[in-house]
Amino acid sequence: MSFRINTNVAAMNALRNVSQTGSMFNSAISKLSTGLRINNASDDPAGLIISENFRAQIASMDQAIRNNQDAINFAKTAEGALDEVNRLLRDARSLAVASGNSGTLSSDQLQANQSQLNSIISSVTRVAQTTQFGNKKLLDGSAGVVGSVTNGTNFSAISLSGQFNGAALTTNASVTVTVTTAADQATVASQTFSFGTSTVSAGSFTVNGTTFTTAATDTVNDVVNRINAATGQTGVRADYTTGGAVTLTNVNYGSSYRVDLADANGVLLAAAGSSSDTGTDAAANVIIDTNGSTAGGLVTVAFTGGRYGQSALKLSDNDGNSITLTTAGNTAGTALAGQLSVGSASFQIGANAGQTTTLSLGNFSASQLGSGVVSGKNLSNIDITTTSGAAEALSVIDAAIAEVSRSRGNLGSFQRNAVESNIRALGISKENLAASESAIRDVDVAAEMTNFTKLQILQQSGLAVLAQANAAPQSVLSLLR
Repeated sequence: MSFRINTNVAAMNALRNVSQTGSMFNSAISKLSTGLRINNASDDPAGLIISENFRAQIASMDQAIRNNQDAINFAKTAEGALDEVNRLLRDARSLAVASGNSGTLSSDQLQANQSQLNSIISSVTRVAQTTQFGNKKLLDGSAGVVGSVTNGTNFSAISLSGQFNGAALTTNASVTVTVTTAADQATVASQTFSFGTSTVSAGSFTVNGTTFTTAATDTVNDVVNRINAATGQTGVRADYTTGGAVTLTNVNYGSSYRVDLADANGVLLAAAGSSSDTGTDAAANVIIDTNGSTAGGLVTVAFTGGRYGQSALKLSDNDGNSITLTTAGNTAGTALAGQLSVGSASFQIGANAGQTTTLSLGNFSASQLGSGVVSGKNLSNIDITTTSGAAEALSVIDAAIAEVSRSRGNLGSFQRNAVESNIRALGISKENLAASESAIRDVDVAAEMTNFTKLQILQQSGLAVLAQANAAPQSVLSLLR
């Protein structure tokens, strides 16, 4: 056994073990204080990957459950309104039955019944046209309106609210767009320069609030490169062609974007001064056949870009419809943009793509109810002032009651069998997925506390041993006595 004082191997060994224990001790404290076994990727890289995927699914399931609840509220709103329509139809039927007893009623009494019936009919139409879930109307036939792009070269998106020119879209139709004003970008041109290697004046200029300084040795190409390097700050791109001007162009279209050039030293401009320009928003006329009859249903509405801070290429109207132009489509002219389909409202009820369900809601205006049972008659034009009219009215009203009742049944089935059951299934899936995620991510407190106690003791004993190891070289002093 040898004795050395310059290199204390025993102390180094004790220090290394104490350091390792300290690191594990700190990790145990972190786990116990957060309740998580994985606090960073180094704790368990594979486990982190799996648990993050689980977390994403759990968050999506939470949103899917909220989507399902929204769908239930959507259906409840429609069903509640149809319940009121059913009540109105019951009253209408009573009036028709009363008017059938013409042997005891005077013409004034029959007319009074007709007046009350007209009021009921107006109320049915009012309920159909005004029932909304948020801003979305439910019973006027527009709840399932979907716009699809068929001309992807000129248009990138079509979004339809179900209303057009203040009226419900109730039939499949084409969407035709005539661009009357193309959007443009704000542009400012400098003086002309012979070559890209031509030098500019020494001084400074400002583009959209950002200042650039030049020396007498700087060339046009140097200035262009500096402006382009700062595009992220200014939103402005610089271009130059031999023998021409340096063109400053805002990278965005529309009136919300400008190019402001302040040139106090005449670096880019022919003389000291400033120049500015503002972009232009696109505008178009959009034509949709609102009632399926091209002879009388074509309606034109002006759409404008740049509304509500949106892109100048996103055209919209007052009813919440929007059509987005591509750069290629940003030119004056007429083109078929796409198709609108009136069908079923779609709901995302699952956490993954394709997990959707649909609900069909028709048009419950009086003019759409009760048709087909009496030639030329529907709820909006029945007449109960005659015996034959009252009989016809009963047939029409019975058909209307059947339509509304059938739709209410479909709503109830959608709510009970499609959505409420799905919420329960999602709840079970979420519970089990959360349990799996917890098994990977959460700490077993009892096991970790046992480990923590062990590390606490090891740390204390390691420090004690380190103190002894540090004191060991002192024994060499006895040899010097």
